[in-house]
Amino acid sequence: MTNGNQVKSLTGKKHNFGMVIDVDRCTGCGACMIACAVENNVPPGPVDATDRTGITLMRVYKADNGMDFPDNESVFFPVSCQQCEHHPPCVSVCPQNAVEVDPATGIVGQIPVRCLGCRYCMAACPYHARYFNWWDPVWPEGMERSLNPDVSLRMRGVVEKCNFCFHRLQAAREKAAAEGRDEIKEGEYIPACVESCPTSAMTFGDLLDEGSEVYRLAQSNGSFRILERLGTGPKIYYFSEREWVRNIAEKDPASALKRGATTD
Repeated sequence: MTNGNQVKSLTGKKHNFGMVIDVDRCTGCGACMIACAVENNVPPGPVDATDRTGITLMRVYKADNGMDFPDNESVFFPVSCQQCEHHPPCVSVCPQNAVEVDPATGIVGQIPVRCLGCRYCMAACPYHARYFNWWDPVWPEGMERSLNPDVSLRMRGVVEKCNFCFHRLQAAREKAAAEGRDEIKEGEYIPACVESCPTSAMTFGDLLDEGSEVYRLAQSNGSFRILERLGTGPKIYYFSEREWVRNIAEKDPASALKRGATTD
């Protein structure tokens, strides 16, 4: 594992940020979903919002092995934008260039001010990780004081998705610059979902750093990716020591994964 005193260059050096989620550790508590919503100023859904019209940049799904008690086992899959590395489908279909891949970080970014709301990207995304904003943001009285000043509010009529809390990367860069450094230190940039996980099921870092923990886990025998056969190269890896869990992603995760209680 990379020593904490080592640093990564963000001035000219290419990075490929990604994540590994250990589903054997995930309890389905939903802390990642709440942290994501609070960090990114996602307002509470209106009373008439449905499962299809609400916004949640990260959703926890539940899957089981299909066996009866006492052999039944279940796991939870936190699913957000998979940050596709190879020709992301959402990028190729957007007529407004509202979806871009940052060549320096590998992060697939969503630019709301360019979005015209056609929702082509939602139809193209094989992971169903994009959401259309049907309402202008409204918060209960007093809750507006909890808004994150580093994240702009989005108006209705645009598509939203996870961007690895890119504003946190910007903050880490600014901190490094203020301290006279051209580089940020290991661990200075971590998305809110990773930081909030009580079981440390999520590991985030640079997949190009062969000395990092995220690289080790991504390359381990127990790692897998959802719908890897499509060739989009997701930068969200999952890890499990159980073969039946890994087989879910290899066969048909769309039908195998069901929303758990944490998403209702």
